[in-house]
Amino acid sequence: MGAIWTESHLVGLGGNYGKKSFFILSNQTRSVILLLLLEFIFIMTEKRKLWHWLVLVLLSLIWGTSYILMKKGLESFSAIQVGSLRILITFFCLLPIAIRNLPKLNRGNIFSVLIIGFCGNAIPAYLFPLSETHISSSLAGMLNSLSPVFTLIIGILIYNRKAIKSQVTGVFVGLIGAAGLLYNGSFTFASYGLFVVLATILYAFASNEVSKVKGLNGIQITALAFFVVSPVAIVHLLFSDHSAALATAHWSRNLAFIAILAIVGSATAQAIYYVLIRDTSPIFAATVTYFIPIVATMWGLADNEYFTFSMLISVIFVFAGVYVINKPDFLKKLRPKYK
Repeated sequence: MGAIWTESHLVGLGGNYGKKSFFILSNQTRSVILLLLLEFIFIMTEKRKLWHWLVLVLLSLIWGTSYILMKKGLESFSAIQVGSLRILITFFCLLPIAIRNLPKLNRGNIFSVLIIGFCGNAIPAYLFPLSETHISSSLAGMLNSLSPVFTLIIGILIYNRKAIKSQVTGVFVGLIGAAGLLYNGSFTFASYGLFVVLATILYAFASNEVSKVKGLNGIQITALAFFVVSPVAIVHLLFSDHSAALATAHWSRNLAFIAILAIVGSATAQAIYYVLIRDTSPIFAATVTYFIPIVATMWGLADNEYFTFSMLISVIFVFAGVYVINKPDFLKKLRPKYK
């Protein structure tokens, strides 16, 4: 059964809102977008090659749009069906590349490909639609900005990556922002947002693992990752009841949205992302999540989703935390110098 959106699903961070307060007036919308764009400019201080930044912007446009595409897919299909269709369509798109590169799978990289396949693709493909049955697509995009935070945490705990105290401070600041995004007021929180948080933790494992893979480039890793996880989607779709989805008015249009999500958001963007990781670092590549909330929020506002001031403050906290993680010397520069 497809997701049904009701007024009870759209609850702001400060408690229950009246219907009129769901939507921000046009001048307020401009202010929100302006502030988010200022965050974009704020982080551009990191020195990287021009093509690194162009790739980040491209990925942000693609993945920022993916949340509204999932929301549209949920109008006809269940969350699990959306995830399985996304995996299956991506699998077929990349199948020729996967078959050609199967001989490159060996004992040295098969475990990494499995981790990337399940943690970076399969499981999140189900978690995001599940979350969007109860939270807005723009909120899902904002919570996804936690990816660099967990990439650092997992890198330290599991992959023996080094960190300094200021980066740990950035982690705590980012987590405070995430708590603010999940908080609904009256000591309640958007529990379905935890599915997105779990997805970002899994992304962190995949991002750290990509940098370890040897003998495979970005598109090869993506193709083989979807090849190894495809049986999960195939089995589910074979034994799934599609009658409810096919009975909806615009199921073909919504299936097309899922296809775009798979072909562009998974097959194409994932390959580009892995190339970026290998040419830079997992932490830098994960900063694409700075920009994703901007695009996701713009799509959400266009689709009549709400955006509150407390959400803006919370996402800025997340951005600030990620910024400190990426530029650990920033806090040192703020300290007063005594002669």
